[in-house]
Amino acid sequence: MTKTEAETITDQNLFGPFLFARGADEKTTRLAALVVADSTQDIPEFKANDSDIVAPVKLAELFGRTYWRFEFDLPANTKASYSFGSETYEVCTDLGRDLRIGFVSCNGQEDGDLDRPLEDRNVLWTDLGREHAKQAFSLLLHGGDQIYADGVWECHPDIIAWDKAGRSARMATAFSDVMRDAVLKFYLDHYLAIYGQPQIRHMLARVPSLMMWDDHDIFDGWGSHKKWFQGTAVAKGMFDCAREAFCLMQLCCAPDDLPDMVLDRAGKSLAWRTDFPGVSIIAPDLRSERTPNAVMGENGWRDLPKVLETVPEGNRILLMSSVPVIGPRLSLVEMMMHLWPKAQKYEDDLRDQWQSRWHRREWCRFLELIEEIANERDHEITLLSGEIHVATRGTFETRGKTIHQLVASGISHTAPPAAFARVLGLLAWIGDNPLPDRPTKLKPLPERKGTYCAARNYLTLSRNDTNWHANWHLEGIGWTPDLRV
Repeated sequence: MTKTEAETITDQNLFGPFLFARGADEKTTRLAALVVADSTQDIPEFKANDSDIVAPVKLAELFGRTYWRFEFDLPANTKASYSFGSETYEVCTDLGRDLRIGFVSCNGQEDGDLDRPLEDRNVLWTDLGREHAKQAFSLLLHGGDQIYADGVWECHPDIIAWDKAGRSARMATAFSDVMRDAVLKFYLDHYLAIYGQPQIRHMLARVPSLMMWDDHDIFDGWGSHKKWFQGTAVAKGMFDCAREAFCLMQLCCAPDDLPDMVLDRAGKSLAWRTDFPGVSIIAPDLRSERTPNAVMGENGWRDLPKVLETVPEGNRILLMSSVPVIGPRLSLVEMMMHLWPKAQKYEDDLRDQWQSRWHRREWCRFLELIEEIANERDHEITLLSGEIHVATRGTFETRGKTIHQLVASGISHTAPPAAFARVLGLLAWIGDNPLPDRPTKLKPLPERKGTYCAARNYLTLSRNDTNWHANWHLEGIGWTPDLRV
């Protein structure tokens, strides 16, 4: 943990409320709010609709802090509200015909994230807050890398020593209680350091969130490293700690008491579905069961087809895939890497992607499933992704419908060099159509020239009556024109 991060949380003994969506119908929106407080502190009173007192449920007590959840309903209204202590928060709970949704990803960076001035780090969060004031968001979707937890490797001397040890020593090392406490405390402190930043806290208190993790919520490349590494007691123990923190801070639940939205009741996969009037939002878990040769795993593949097949008739599906479903031809890059040994350290970054040659059969299976649901079940599907630190879009031309992919990444990660975007664009130009006669194609954002835009960004999705359109906000550039999806 950096000095800046430690200072961020030391002087605070109350965090939240952080608001989470639990679904809605035409009359009622179901919500949960997370509050984290010093364990010796009496927490303020929580009221829904300015009158109904909501009793808290204790989720956990860890490292001197207690994690509380408040579950409550609000009526469908453009200005419903709840209060916590002396402050009242307005929430747009009307998810009827007109609807606005925000999508963000990659909320941090690998090195020096919290050493940056908050005004610079969170400039797009500030802009998102201004947009919310102009026209309220009903939901905020977080598509992965809500935190960058790679500093976990420096959270304790035993973890540092393990990371530097040879393979045989690492395989023989147990995950001690001391390690576990240091790792879990790091994850929880890091979430609070991020969520507690005023620009982020403002939005999390007012717009219900839905979140799915990616590798940096655990550590870089989780699931795509060598099998022997991921099979070590320490790596598995670190994942378990990251999972516990994810449940508390991204699902607002105890790790052994998952909300109904989670598909696998045993919790091996943390994929979820949440339904709203006219739209269902589904997030496969692409990390919990990931291996170098599989993206989703047995439980994910058992549950995803079933949950897609039971989406309410007529609902649009927003399918959040933390890594883009439509992407450039990576097999060429992987082939070149084997000819250049020094570049093989980046192999896990390529294996993270659906387009890796190691996942090609599974990628085709995923595309075929999407095509089946779109055409045979007659659902409009929009794919939402982040992860790659640039903005782009793509299309999947099925035999019946065009499926759009929208990529927004990242809201606070430093933009990559323009040359990086050009190289990705070249790979996209070469093309990769895994299913015969159903091309996938990457395309520039509306009125942009390059396939990828190397600027920090976020995405908005709007529904007016039954018409949907998307807009990206690009730092230093502004808004893209409407894209009909």
